Amino acid sequence: MDEPLFVIPLWADLTAVGLGGIQGALFASGFRGQRRLDFLGVAIIGVVLGMGGGLIRDLLLNTTPVTLQSNWYLLTATVAALVGMLLSGVFARLNAVIVGLDALSMGLFGAFGTSKALALGLPVVPAVFVGVCAAVGGGILRDMLMGVPIAIMHVGSLYAVAAGVGCSALAVVHALGANLVIAAIIGIAVTAVIRLLAVIFDISLPEQRALYRRKVAVETTGIPIIKT
Repeated sequence: MDEPLFVIPLWADLTAVGLGGIQGALFASGFRGQRRLDFLGVAIIGVVLGMGGGLIRDLLLNTTPVTLQSNWYLLTATVAALVGMLLSGVFARLNAVIVGLDALSMGLFGAFGTSKALALGLPVVPAVFVGVCAAVGGGILRDMLMGVPIAIMHVGSLYAVAAGVGCSALAVVHALGANLVIAAIIGIAVTAVIRLLAVIFDISLPEQRALYRRKVAVETTGIPIIKT
């Protein structure tokens, strides 16, 4: 008998959307001068960050976007963004909490994306890809909308890598026979822990420029240096 379609609980999906909305508001509060945002701008950023991952997930899976099937998604993202903006000063003093919420939100989106893809019958590698896109998609849309460098393409704290490892762990655990819900919980935990450790210990992938210099050094070791 085929495994029943994985259904993301509404409360869990709204939790991820709400966390994304708060993250969007905190991001928007950092803009000063001519680029500062009003309530509408903050609400838009919150909606994009809160709902972007789910929209990208469903578009990749060619399914009806869940976030457009209920009033609660837009309302949750908008309210969370406005609350985040009004309390940005309070949140700024709770940096550890914000980092934790960010890691949890990323883990939720990644796990939901991978789980839904696996439930629809996608192979492991494409399912992990969908999960990673869901985890980082909202951030990409946010950066594109604001005209700032896309965060995951620059040196940082293992943003997409954490999502990739967590989604892979979910897929592997499920392939070994674990229930999809249990596998999703493990995937969320792995993503969040890697992300938190990367932020705490300032771990990132090697910079492209450093790799390029190392390659040049290796290739030119046999070339004599003429001093003038």
